[in-house]
Amino acid sequence: MKKETLKRAAALSMASMMVLSLAACGGQETEEASGENSSANVPAINDITLGEDYQDVKADIKILTNRTDIVDKVYKGYAEQFMELYPNITVEYEGITDYEESLQLRLSTGDWGDICYIPSSVDKSELSTYFTPMGDFDTLDGIYNYCQEKTSDGVVYGIANGGTASGVAYNKRIWEEAGITELPKTPDEFIDDLKQIQDKTDAIPLYTNFAAGWTMGAWNDYTGIAATGDPDFKNNKLLHTKDPFSKKDDMTGPYAVFYTLYEAVNQKLVEEDPASSDWESSKGKINSGEIATMVLGSWCVEQFKGAGDQGDDIGYMPFPISIDGKQYVSTGGNYSYGINCQASEDNQIAAMLYVKWLLEESPIFSDEGSIPALKSGEMPDCLDGLEGAELLSDNPAQDGEEGLYDDMCNESELLTGDYAVSEVLEAALYDSDTLDNMMKTWNEKWTSAQENLGVEVTE
Repeated sequence: MKKETLKRAAALSMASMMVLSLAACGGQETEEASGENSSANVPAINDITLGEDYQDVKADIKILTNRTDIVDKVYKGYAEQFMELYPNITVEYEGITDYEESLQLRLSTGDWGDICYIPSSVDKSELSTYFTPMGDFDTLDGIYNYCQEKTSDGVVYGIANGGTASGVAYNKRIWEEAGITELPKTPDEFIDDLKQIQDKTDAIPLYTNFAAGWTMGAWNDYTGIAATGDPDFKNNKLLHTKDPFSKKDDMTGPYAVFYTLYEAVNQKLVEEDPASSDWESSKGKINSGEIATMVLGSWCVEQFKGAGDQGDDIGYMPFPISIDGKQYVSTGGNYSYGINCQASEDNQIAAMLYVKWLLEESPIFSDEGSIPALKSGEMPDCLDGLEGAELLSDNPAQDGEEGLYDDMCNESELLTGDYAVSEVLEAALYDSDTLDNMMKTWNEKWTSAQENLGVEVTE
């Protein structure tokens, strides 16, 4: 299992290097190929009236997605609905299994279609290299949620396909059969509940989905608001904090998140062989009750509900950390739609029309149980289980530090992707290292990154 993890990390690192090495010349190549900025006449998304504007545009556009499970059914249906509104535009989807890895390579070539979900490997400083401007931040921020996530120099290059809350999916029937009457509010309460599930049911208490990789990276999402209750922590305070991974007496902060994972694995409360776990089949298993719990964003709820006949058993709870007795839930954007700035002008316009339709008129948010892209949209029913917790979004970084979080994560190799989190799982599984020792090493890496990037330590 260790070799598999290391191979995956090496592949990601190599792909990232290729993207970065090509990014600097991307804009220049585009200009030389076209003789001008092919995005110059593409309208801002807020300037379009759907069904009226650009009816004469003819284009065949391709959109890349990671949703291989529904691309030929649900997403094909969306395309057909849109094409009734714009019969001169043809929309084709391409589902990609190894999405992050594949997109890192395909973006560098420019030959990837017209719309994609912007991969997490693309830093804000690189957005203009690959993607068409969608409008100015001050305007779009009043219309759509999470615009700040793909904004650079006041320009929005991607708009999130709705949003997700960071909590824990669970099978309500299994938890009830285990005799659990109150949901956990601390890491130790959570571990105790998993033990109770193991003792009193046949379900796997916590399924890590280690083999999928990206599912492990989801644990990083809980180190901010869910662990601190502070919307400034991730993009501002964390960057300037000394030893942010140290254990706190009240069991809050990043340490508490990785403690939860480490203890669950170390106490054998997870699948027997994480290396052979399977993402697609896990959906049906949590639906049927073979799996009791998974730590993933709320986007997973509708997938789990639809994976079998017992969808009503799926619930969603806050991550088990409390700050002064209160729980907090972080909300953030899903993958953001980005439009290929190297596509033809007609294709970019057609792509902008389709993205606007998806964000404003499609049923995608109710279908997927996600927070709508439009700020005026209604919240999904699947978040009812978070009642009592406070939902917050991360505040943007201060001026001049917009890309510093990404830089710190890349420099330290922490809080990004699945590699560091997977090390925690491996150490817990094999008893090869203690969590305290690992977090000491992580603090050292964070300090080194701060020094290398010239970050002032104030906390």
